[in-house]
Amino acid sequence: MKLKLKRIEAPFVLELNNENGSTVIIDANPSIGGKGLGFRPMELLAGSLASCASIDVISILKKQRIELASYTIDIVAKRSEGVPSPFESIQLNFEFDNSVDLEKAKKAIDLSLEKYCSVSASLKDEITITYSINSNL
Repeated sequence: MKLKLKRIEAPFVLELNNENGSTVIIDANPSIGGKGLGFRPMELLAGSLASCASIDVISILKKQRIELASYTIDIVAKRSEGVPSPFESIQLNFEFDNSVDLEKAKKAIDLSLEKYCSVSASLKDEITITYSINSNL
């Protein structure tokens, strides 16, 4: 994996590019001079966990011939006080359309977070990762 990060606007507006030409804009918290023009690094980290798990969960359910009409994750992350302020916990609140068997969804999520998701494996010893599942009504 090769990424390139460059500053595109002072003081903290950054552009992250991957080898395929995809771009993400990153900025610092406004409390330290950020302009609110992009994701903050810790937002990207929490979002990366949810994205990684999503790729696994969607793939696992697709192999079971379960097509999702609706799928979202709300992410609630808690950070410790001080500097640095790492995550203490990340809660992933999965929501599936009401046609999805929630027991099958739970098994797919467990497989992802415990076995397949590289982001989860990278974070697991440092922070508590929990989740919940809901069905659209």
